[in-house]
Amino acid sequence: MTREREDEEQRLPSLSGAPWLESESTRAVLDALRSGGFEGRIVGGAVRNALIGEPVRDIDIATTALPQDVIHLAAAAGLSAVPTGVSHGTVTVIADHRPFEVTTLRRDIETFGRQARVTFTTDWAEDAARRDFTLNALYCDAGGTVYDPVGGYPDIIARHVRFIGDARERIHEDYLRILRFFRFTAEYAEGSPDATGLAASIELADGLAQLSAERVRAELLRLLAARRAVEVAGVMANTDLIQVLIGVKGDVVLLRRLADIEAALGHDADPLVRLAALTGGGRPLSALGARLRLSNGESERLARLILPDPAFDPATDEREARAFLYRFGVEAFRDGVLLAWARSDAAPDDALWRSRLELPDRWKVPSLPVRGADLLARGLAEGPAVGRIVRAFEDWWIEEDFPENEVRLARALSDLVKANT
Repeated sequence: MTREREDEEQRLPSLSGAPWLESESTRAVLDALRSGGFEGRIVGGAVRNALIGEPVRDIDIATTALPQDVIHLAAAAGLSAVPTGVSHGTVTVIADHRPFEVTTLRRDIETFGRQARVTFTTDWAEDAARRDFTLNALYCDAGGTVYDPVGGYPDIIARHVRFIGDARERIHEDYLRILRFFRFTAEYAEGSPDATGLAASIELADGLAQLSAERVRAELLRLLAARRAVEVAGVMANTDLIQVLIGVKGDVVLLRRLADIEAALGHDADPLVRLAALTGGGRPLSALGARLRLSNGESERLARLILPDPAFDPATDEREARAFLYRFGVEAFRDGVLLAWARSDAAPDDALWRSRLELPDRWKVPSLPVRGADLLARGLAEGPAVGRIVRAFEDWWIEEDFPENEVRLARALSDLVKANT
C-alpha cells in the first residue's frame, strides 16, 4: 500500500459504534464468517447511507468465503441460509429474522447485460471495480474501519454520483445502470448530473430496450419518489430518455406542480401519481400498464385518471364528490384530486382544493342500507327483480346524497318494489 493510500484511509471516518453495525444480528453473521477464518465487510448502501447521515436499512455483506462455506458456517452458528443466487455468489443469511445478502468477492470474466459470468476472488479491489458507482463501493469491517478502493468517499462528501472506471463499460455490463445513474442522482446528488455519466447514458439509451419491463418499472418508480425527482426527470426529458421509457416526451411542468402540492401538504411523494403527471395524464396512461408491466392494482389506479371527473374540482357541488367516493373509493378520489389540482392554475396551498382533497377525512363512506335479504323478508320472490330493485334503490340513494332517515328510506324502497313487481 502506498503512503498516499495509507494517508487517505486514515482520513476516512470510522463507523465504530453504529447501532446497525453493533446489532446482535449483524454481529452474528460477521462472527460466523470469522469463525471459519474468512473476512466479511458491510458494503454498498449501508456504508454510503451511514456516511451521509441517511437511515441504514438493508445490510449487504461481501466476504472472502465461498458460497458453500457461507452456508456451512451459517448452519454451524445456528443461522438460516438460503442459496438465493449461488451462481453469482450470493447466499441470504437470516439472523434474528433479519435477512443479510452475503456475497463472495467477485470479478467479471464476461459481461452480457445482467447475465455476467463471474469468478470468485479474494481481492477487495477487484470486487469494488465491478460495482456501478463510486459511492456504492465502500466497505466497512466489523470494527467500523471504512475502506475505499475506488475513491468514493470524496464523491459522497461532494454528493456526486460517478460511475466506477469507464462509464460506457459499466453501462454495457447492465443497461439498467442508466436508470440507476439517474435514480441515485435524484436521491443523493447535488448539482448537475455527472457529465461523463450523462453523456454515456444518452449515447447508450437504445440499450434500455433490452431490459425487462419489470426492472424498468421498479427503477422508474423509485426515481420518481426521490428527493430531486423533478429536476432529474427534466434532464431525462430534455435528452429524450423519458420518451424511450414511457413513450411520451414527459410533462415535467405538470410533475413539478404535483410535487409542489405534495410538499405544501406535507405528503410523501406518490410515485404512481407522479408517473401519471409525467405522462401528462389522459390517453397516454392507457398504454403504461402493459409497457411497464404494472400490477393490476397500479393499472387500475392509472385507469381512473385517464378521464378527469368534475367531482375532483372544488367548484362543483360536494355531492358529486361524495358520489364519486362511494362508487370508486378513497384512493381513486385522492389520486384524481391531486392530478386535477396540479392541472389547475390553483396555488399549492389553495384552501379550496385542500378541502376537497380532505373530504374523506370528514365524511365516512356509508354502506348501502338495503340488501337483497331485506326484499326477500318483505315477501319478494327470488329472481332478477331483486337485483334490479337494489340497483335502482342504490341509484336513488346516491342521487339523494345518501339520506339516513329510516322512514324516507322505507318509503323509497316500497315505491321501487311496487314499480318493479
